[in-house]
Amino acid sequence: MAAAVAVTAPGSPEDAPARVDLNKQAVLAAAAKAELLPTGAYWYTDQIQGQSYMMRPKTGSYAIVGAHSETFRWAAAKKGGGEAFYGRFLAARPLTEQDEAAWKRAGSPAKFRVWSNDHYSTYTRKTTEWRVDDPDPAGGGRWLDGKTAHQLQDLPTDPQALAAMFFKPALSPMSPEKRAALRERGVKPRTPPPMTPRDKVLRVEDLMMEAPLSPAVRAGLMRALAAQPGVRAIGSVVDELGRRGVALAADNGTARVGGEYGAPAGEQGDFDSREEIIFDPGTGGLLGSRTVLTRPGGAYRTRAPGFVINYWLVRDSGWTDAKPKPPAKPPF
Repeated sequence: MAAAVAVTAPGSPEDAPARVDLNKQAVLAAAAKAELLPTGAYWYTDQIQGQSYMMRPKTGSYAIVGAHSETFRWAAAKKGGGEAFYGRFLAARPLTEQDEAAWKRAGSPAKFRVWSNDHYSTYTRKTTEWRVDDPDPAGGGRWLDGKTAHQLQDLPTDPQALAAMFFKPALSPMSPEKRAALRERGVKPRTPPPMTPRDKVLRVEDLMMEAPLSPAVRAGLMRALAAQPGVRAIGSVVDELGRRGVALAADNGTARVGGEYGAPAGEQGDFDSREEIIFDPGTGGLLGSRTVLTRPGGAYRTRAPGFVINYWLVRDSGWTDAKPKPPAKPPF
């Protein structure tokens, strides 16, 4: 539930109280702090991805995080300075302390066989070593469809200008010549539908996770998203790394899983969820995003609203003057 407080506006007719959304004010305060973040010679981002699955032994059901991985990318601010992408698989683990207790009652199994994407997969308690994927010593300096760091610095910072730029549906990949030929034949290219509030949350997530936007642009994006219809502030939250943040959210709608692709009965049914994007209230930095259950059902029929279905966390991100290295210690 959104927190609000009545404040009196002196001098107004009848001194009528105005409602102030404290949750949204917290996001806007974090946006102000995002304007103060520094820059450097290299940009890096360390991210964690995880998906929740239900285990149903006779000793009692519990949730684990599988499809669990960590990625680390760095790139020089200027082309020719280099870039590299690393990845490693993280150990599957019980999602919460309560799930860990149920896992121990089940004998602390080291392997988990789950239904995932229309087939069975098995996840283990093993964390692998980092592997680098085709590093490019001559790379760097390009983000967001080829934009340079200088071009990123030139993006608008005004929230309305950023909304106009990034909160519009992507056009289909069609050349100007083909569009002209279609117009001559009286055929109008199909216009994509408007972005939903959820689409806008995911768009800001992608932009802030994958590109070294200037602090002022990041702040503008936060303010732009907070102002969108259907996007609401939900107050203080704690992410899966135990960090406290302030969050914006948008509904995902109803997900339905049937048996036409072989899903077991325990996985079938429907449920509702919302998409959350989380910011650090101290720095304005992006902490990550997650999908959260709002109406139990399907595979999550025994879980309460607030159950985390999946998450994508920014363990660390920013600028540095030294060439970055992925962390040796796993996050969990």
